[in-house]
Amino acid sequence: MPELPKLHPEVTWAQRSSTTDVERNYLYVNIKAPDVARADASLNITSKNVSFAGDSKKGVRYEVSLDLFGEIDPENSKTNHTDRDVELVLRKKELKEEYWPRLLETKQKIHFLKTDFDKWVDEDEQDDAPEEDYANNFGGFEGMGDQGGLGNIDFSKLGAGLEGMGGAGGAPGAEGEGSDEEEMPELDEGDQKAEGAKSSKIQEVS
Repeated sequence: MPELPKLHPEVTWAQRSSTTDVERNYLYVNIKAPDVARADASLNITSKNVSFAGDSKKGVRYEVSLDLFGEIDPENSKTNHTDRDVELVLRKKELKEEYWPRLLETKQKIHFLKTDFDKWVDEDEQDDAPEEDYANNFGGFEGMGDQGGLGNIDFSKLGAGLEGMGGAGGAPGAEGEGSDEEEMPELDEGDQKAEGAKSSKIQEVS
């Protein structure tokens, strides 16, 4: 059987940090390897490296090795392999308020590595993120030993931008809804007057 052509899968990432809560101190990494069956893939996670390889039904082999900026805790990291990608929640080993300055040890720009803006929240805004933003608060995650099964988690909720606008986009939407609610009593009062006028006309006619 001829060897399949090799490709680097696109990798996206986001992160959270905490000085006190280990479950809010993690990296979110997504390896986009479509049509790679779990049986045809290998995933290896150590304290400083994530390696993935898998043969796609589309006739290519995805391979990537990520040497991480800092250390993670593989035993308390979690994974889910779908038919589109491999989703990882990697717990940072060191509790720190500061974000990692980058995902990888190298400072070189990696063409296949991108920030996941749907899930990214700025370091100084992460405390304002909703509780469900934190991956470990979702049920269904499996540990690295089990290698799978994130259940019916809506991964869009891992970012603070539930309106699809990213972390900064959610807040203005909420403020806008609040201002609409403040105007509602005036509209209700007007509706009551209109109903009163209708009732008077009905009485005149009768």
